[in-house]
Amino acid sequence: MVFGETPIPAEPADSVWALDPAVVMLNHGSFGACPKIVLHAQDRFRAQMESDPVRFFLRELEPILDGSRQALADLLGVEAADLVFVRNATAGVNSVLRSLPWRQGDEILVTNHAYNACRNAVDYVAGRHGASVSVVSVPMPIDSPQQVIESVVAGVNERTRLAMLDHVTSPTALVLPIVELVALLAQRGVDVLVDGAHAPGMVPVNLAQLGAAYYAGNCHKWLCAPKGAGFLYVRPDRQEGIQPVTISHGFNTRRPGRPLLHDAFDWTGTDDLTPWLCVGEAIRFLGDRPGGILGLMERNHALALAGRDVLRRAMGIGPPCPDPMIGSMAAVPLPVDSDPAAGDPAVTPSPVWRLQTRLLERFAIEVPLYYWPAAPHRFVRISAQAYNELGQYERLAEALVEVIDFGVLA
Repeated sequence: MVFGETPIPAEPADSVWALDPAVVMLNHGSFGACPKIVLHAQDRFRAQMESDPVRFFLRELEPILDGSRQALADLLGVEAADLVFVRNATAGVNSVLRSLPWRQGDEILVTNHAYNACRNAVDYVAGRHGASVSVVSVPMPIDSPQQVIESVVAGVNERTRLAMLDHVTSPTALVLPIVELVALLAQRGVDVLVDGAHAPGMVPVNLAQLGAAYYAGNCHKWLCAPKGAGFLYVRPDRQEGIQPVTISHGFNTRRPGRPLLHDAFDWTGTDDLTPWLCVGEAIRFLGDRPGGILGLMERNHALALAGRDVLRRAMGIGPPCPDPMIGSMAAVPLPVDSDPAAGDPAVTPSPVWRLQTRLLERFAIEVPLYYWPAAPHRFVRISAQAYNELGQYERLAEALVEVIDFGVLA
């Protein structure tokens, strides 16, 4: 793969990254992967914390946290005052959904590609407050981003209060036309809560230009921070009443010169906050890659497309989506599962999980296989990160051809 005219080779997993070099990791998207230099920074912060916890939490934590937040704000094109750290994107989504004053009859719009954990949060608040959930169907395979726009806009009605939309979908790895969607929904008086779990570090994100009311994202995925580093952005005119899931001292204890949002979210109880403190270090690490963060995004995008093409040719199918709708992940349909137990919740582990385990145990390949939108329809989702190379996807294609049942394609 190339960025410009300069080839960018894969970085060995056992030199830069804290990965097992014996395993072909093609699933960066699920939990990320942390560079050794970032883990070393976390070790230093933990040592600092444990050497004198009182000094650390009461005197040293705040400026370190502010510095890390500023680095993230600069990357996302937003004011640090409008940004807080959370444990993950799901926590940010929950904070928004559980803070809004829902009314009987309100409607929350989602797509059929929504991440299960966040969809559960939508269903929970809707059930608690007498609201309803409208699910719009977006096809996969898909021919154009315009199909997403048409489906979402057609799902809006006079009761639509909020739309929760993915920037990059988790099960199908589609980069949605989020800029256009936010603008069109705003014209119809509908706020958007963006589930941006996969976007930062995969695609350029400028929250000020996007204009969404709420944006929750992860730093532990494509920004490669330690696990437990996520963020929530709330547009200034929507910050009143937004509280973390855990209410703590910031609810009634103000710090001079601090935004209410920071007071509410920065301290929700004693915890290991070192993942948040390492976000700036992770951003600096990515910026030091050839071509910087944008160069790495372009390199990973090209590799994801090449890996997808290797797999789809092995499956004998065309592109499941246009190239611009791919970031650093790609989902490819597999033949329909012919196992009678496919989709039977009483059968555990499921046939698709057994197949995923077989790929790991027999071929040392870690890659997610799953049913979507429901069994027996199967997908494989590949990721592309700095430690991946094209030959790994060729190895996966050979393994899949060997182990899967080639029946009807999804």
